[in-house]
Amino acid sequence: MEYPLNSISSKKAEGIIDIPGIDIILLACSSLLFALSFPSFLSERGWFPVAFFSLIPVFVVIHRAGWLRSVLYGVLFGLLSYGLYNFWLLKFHPLTIFIVPPIYSFYFLFLFPILKTADLLFPRHGYILQALIWVCYELIKVQGFLAYPYGILGYSQYLFLPLIGITELTGVWGVSLLVVFPSAFLGHAIKKGFKSFLPRIKKMRVAAVIYGITFAAVIIYGIFTTLSLEDSRHWKVALIQHNTDPWKGGNRAYEKSLNILMHLSSQAAKENPDIIIWSETAFVPAIDWHTRYRTDRIAYGLVKRLRDYLGRQNQPFVIGNDDGQLVRTEIGQEIRADYNATILFHKDKIIDTYRKLHLVPFTEHFPYRYVFPGIYEWLRNADTHFWEKGKVYTVFEASGVKFSTPICFEDTFGYLCRAFVNHGAEVLVNLTTDSWSNSVACEMQHMSIAVFRAVENRRSVVRATNGGITCVIDPNGRITDRIDPFIEGYLVAQVPVYTERNTFYTRWGDWFAYGVVLISGLALLGGIIRRIIQNLLSR
Repeated sequence: MEYPLNSISSKKAEGIIDIPGIDIILLACSSLLFALSFPSFLSERGWFPVAFFSLIPVFVVIHRAGWLRSVLYGVLFGLLSYGLYNFWLLKFHPLTIFIVPPIYSFYFLFLFPILKTADLLFPRHGYILQALIWVCYELIKVQGFLAYPYGILGYSQYLFLPLIGITELTGVWGVSLLVVFPSAFLGHAIKKGFKSFLPRIKKMRVAAVIYGITFAAVIIYGIFTTLSLEDSRHWKVALIQHNTDPWKGGNRAYEKSLNILMHLSSQAAKENPDIIIWSETAFVPAIDWHTRYRTDRIAYGLVKRLRDYLGRQNQPFVIGNDDGQLVRTEIGQEIRADYNATILFHKDKIIDTYRKLHLVPFTEHFPYRYVFPGIYEWLRNADTHFWEKGKVYTVFEASGVKFSTPICFEDTFGYLCRAFVNHGAEVLVNLTTDSWSNSVACEMQHMSIAVFRAVENRRSVVRATNGGITCVIDPNGRITDRIDPFIEGYLVAQVPVYTERNTFYTRWGDWFAYGVVLISGLALLGGIIRRIIQNLLSR
């Protein structure tokens, strides 16, 4: 039975159009609006106001559909929305476009029926619970091995600085709730057709007023908590964007990248920066490994050339590198382990090393080799480069500034960046390599998420990339300096070092999201118990 609460005749009376395929059209429209809310193939900056209304068709369809169709529609929406939003995955790895959208199809396979349950249990105010449940889903999607923060609705608002100021209290989750609520609200208002729209809006006016007051209060909070950074000390950084992919081409590519990096660094050094920063694995041959063992003559020659160059420089260097180390296995065998790492040099000496803690699932890390050997071999045959996981939240210190270096998409995780700050980091320096995407939208999506790490912790975020977006983000979330993507160049910029206080989010993390999970779970449980009691009493 597709419409358990309504007859076909009542649908017609309410003005609901039930043309075969219209649900699929609505979901396709919602998928497109979702993708366009973020930096996309149509707008490099994204159309952030669209996010507030992008899911209206989803909530309408969830009401219209029966249980089976809600499951199928969830699968469809996951494929369409993430296929459009993450279109650039086609350039990342031959397998990722066949991994990410199906994963979200799996999430939505469960999410749509849960949203349907909220609609049925609470016919009058189910939209409130639906908005909360959406935030629960966003929290779940950043947990565990499959964690993938892209597509959280709150991130679409990276340009709306007065709104995102609230993230220093709630993290991105508070913004997501404010963004998804209008879609749930309006979807509820028109779920039985446009003829009943105005009467329903009148009945829902109290919720609309409360939302409006809350939204205005958040904006006012964001304005009045904007930091004055004029008196902050500053850190003069040189960010090198060499615009090459050294992983393609072997030793010739390594040498070409090294030539460009040294040339750009020498140019930047003329402006007397406090530190020079290269991007993620800007130099591929393992510096420490080849210095120690010298098993590869060509690789050692490149490493020696780099170290000779560093020895002649006055500034400290931060370099992304494949850090090879000899480790002992459980059975006593010594093997080489490789880490995606950041190395701090002063002259030609290694001062400290950070090894990436949160690896990209499937393409950097697959811990289920013996559980799913077929998948492991499939990934290996697709030229996947696996790394070992680091264990330490390293805080570097150079030129009087303490900083940590989340690598690649590590800056998309709030828990990681707040941990670095809690360990003493005064600035967050993201090293990444996004040039493989050949997509400005991909670069912008990554940078837009980094904006939230700055506001959540009220710390400056510096991004050194091989192709974009190389920039400086101040503790208010304002992008103060940047260079264009996909060009060879460097950026010398003054970075405000703000350390006067730790934010509520830095101290307490994702308390808001977990509170939403608790409230949603209790509401669903209470609604189910109430429905069971009502059914028993009606017999």
